[in-house]
Amino acid sequence: MQLTPQMRLTTQRQIILEELGKVTSHPTANEIYDMVRKRLPRIGLGTVYRNLELMAETGIILKLEVGGTQKRFDATVAPHYHIRCLSCGKVDDIEIPVMADINKTAAEISHYEVLGHHIEFSGICTECNSTSEEALIN
Repeated sequence: MQLTPQMRLTTQRQIILEELGKVTSHPTANEIYDMVRKRLPRIGLGTVYRNLELMAETGIILKLEVGGTQKRFDATVAPHYHIRCLSCGKVDDIEIPVMADINKTAAEISHYEVLGHHIEFSGICTECNSTSEEALIN
């Protein structure tokens, strides 16, 4: 994680980054707030929100605005794709190679200067699938 010269690594930011880095669940700001409060009981929800937004704007973390759901945050900033459960809303990383050529193809077709792309897959996670199968059996 590289901080920009104009952004100091405060204790609050350090703890937010540490807590976000401990999970791969792509938590919401409220979930991160709950995690951080265990270490900083007096921190406010607004402080967590502001710091998450600032760190996302500077590229220290990713802000995922997927499928009309709550914003989620990701400590992994390297290009990668996500998959979202349509039943429970959970978001996971999906380990498939990032398609770099798609930017070039999109630029050629659209005549835009393509700066990047985001692909989100959707489906039903194994937990939700198991729950629905159990309901059918009972």
